[in-house]
Amino acid sequence: MHSTKIVTSFIRDNDKLLILKRSDKVKSMKGLWAGISGIIEENEEPLKRAKIEIFEEVGIIEDKIKLVKAAEEMRVNSPQYENHEWEIFPFLFETKNPTIKLNWENSEFKWINVKELGDYETVPSLGKVLFNLL
Repeated sequence: MHSTKIVTSFIRDNDKLLILKRSDKVKSMKGLWAGISGIIEENEEPLKRAKIEIFEEVGIIEDKIKLVKAAEEMRVNSPQYENHEWEIFPFLFETKNPTIKLNWENSEFKWINVKELGDYETVPSLGKVLFNLL
């Protein structure tokens, strides 16, 4: 089975959680709601990649986020690709009143209560990834 290592980060502001809607310009999971994700390059540290993705996708600099929790890596089978799995490194960060500036990878963002996640069509296992961080 082929495996791709990715980070998935969630950002919390008080009791609200940031979710992003993947744009139609990305390769996979178009139109689905997700955390902030990105592929880990070669031997890169997952936490370093998470912070890079947060800056690239929503414009929040490292000084404005605080790591709350890093969960154990998880393996999720990919429904899009045969014989493929995602190896996910989950992170939860906190911030206060950030200005969100989306790049091309996402078309919308929302601040939601954790209970509301089930109301959105998300990337596979997003709820499970989040649950491991709470």
